[in-house]
Amino acid sequence: MSLLKSVKAKTAGDAERLAWLRLIRAENVGPVSFYRLVEAYGSALKALERIPALAARGGRSKPLAIPSADVIEKEYGALRRIGGDIVTAADEHYPLALSALDDAPPVLSYIGNSALMNKSCIAMVGARNASLNGKKFAEKIARDLGRAEQIIVSGLARGIDTAAHTGALDTGTIAVVAGGIDVVYPPENQKLYEAIRERGLIVAESPLGQQPFAQSFPRRNRIVSGLSAGVVVVEATMRSGSLITARLAGEQGRDVFAVPGHPMDPRAEGPNHLIREGAQLIRGADDILEHLLSFNRTKGFADSAANDFSVPVVTGDDDPQMFDEAREAVLSVLSATPVSIDDLIRDGGLTVALAQTVLLELELAGRIQRLPGNRVALVVE
Repeated sequence: MSLLKSVKAKTAGDAERLAWLRLIRAENVGPVSFYRLVEAYGSALKALERIPALAARGGRSKPLAIPSADVIEKEYGALRRIGGDIVTAADEHYPLALSALDDAPPVLSYIGNSALMNKSCIAMVGARNASLNGKKFAEKIARDLGRAEQIIVSGLARGIDTAAHTGALDTGTIAVVAGGIDVVYPPENQKLYEAIRERGLIVAESPLGQQPFAQSFPRRNRIVSGLSAGVVVVEATMRSGSLITARLAGEQGRDVFAVPGHPMDPRAEGPNHLIREGAQLIRGADDILEHLLSFNRTKGFADSAANDFSVPVVTGDDDPQMFDEAREAVLSVLSATPVSIDDLIRDGGLTVALAQTVLLELELAGRIQRLPGNRVALVVE
C-alpha cells in the first residue's frame, strides 16, 4: 500500500487537517513516524493522544513538546492572512511526484499557484558563488525549459538558484524555501521572492516564521528534487549542497544532469564528478528535453510511490515483557553508525510489526534518528 493510499482517507474536515499540523510539529515526529502513526490509529487526532505513552515506553522521562490546538490555529490563521494555505499528503492536489518519497512532507505551506506542483518539473541547483557565465547559462537553460512547458524548481539561494528562478519567471517556477514560508533567505532575494509569489509558487515545510538552520537545507533539498523528474547541476564544489541534492535525486529515482566545466575551476569539480559517476552530460535544454520525451512521468511516479505503511503498530499492552526484550534487542545492535532497518529486523529475529513499533517508540523518545535509505542510527548525546 502506498503512502497516499494509506493516508488518503484519513483526513475529514478542518479539525483533522489542523491536527496534521500539530502532529508533524510535535517533538521527535518526522515524516516516516507521522505516516505510521496516522496509519496505526486512523487519524492524526487519535495519534496525538497516543504518542506520549509511546514515547514513555521508548524510555522518555519528560513530556513530549506538542503544540496546542490554539498555537496551530494561530499559525494557520497567520498563513491565510498573508495569502497562503496548506496542502496535506491526503489532499487530491498534493504533488504526485513528491508523494513517491517515503519521507514526503505530510504538510506543505504554499503561497501562489499550487497547480504548478503537479506539472512537469525540472530542478536546477548549483553554486552560490557562481561565475557570471554559469549564471547566464543557468538562466538560459531555465528559460528554454520553460518555453518547453517545464516548471523550474530551485531553492531561492544565491547564484545558480537565483539565475534559474529568474529565467523561468515568465513560464513558471517553484521556490522551495528552507525556513518558514514568510522568511526570505537570503534577504537580498526579497524582490525575487515577491515576483515568484505573484507569478509562480513558494513552498515550505517549516513552521511560519522559522529561520533556516543547518538541518533545514538538506530537508529543503529533498523537496526540490522530489518535486522534479530530474535535477540539473550547474557549477558546484565537491562539498556543495548541490551534490547533496544530486545524491538525493539519485536515491529518489530521479535523473541527474550536469553541465561540465573546466578541470581547473573548483566550481566544475562537482558536475564533472557527477558525470564521471554516471550523470548525464548536458550542453543545453535540448539534451534534457530529449531525455524527458522517453520518460512517462505519471506512470513512473505512481509506480514508485510504494513505501509500505500498512505494517501495523502493535500496542504491546498485553505483553510488556515482549516489548522490553525487543527494545533491548534493537538497542544492542544500534550505534551512531546508520544501519538498514531491514538488516536490523533480520539480525534481531523480530517481526516487522514489532520492530517498527519499537523503532517508533525510540524515535518519539528521541533515542534514534531516521536517515535516508531506510536507515536508523542511535542518538549519542
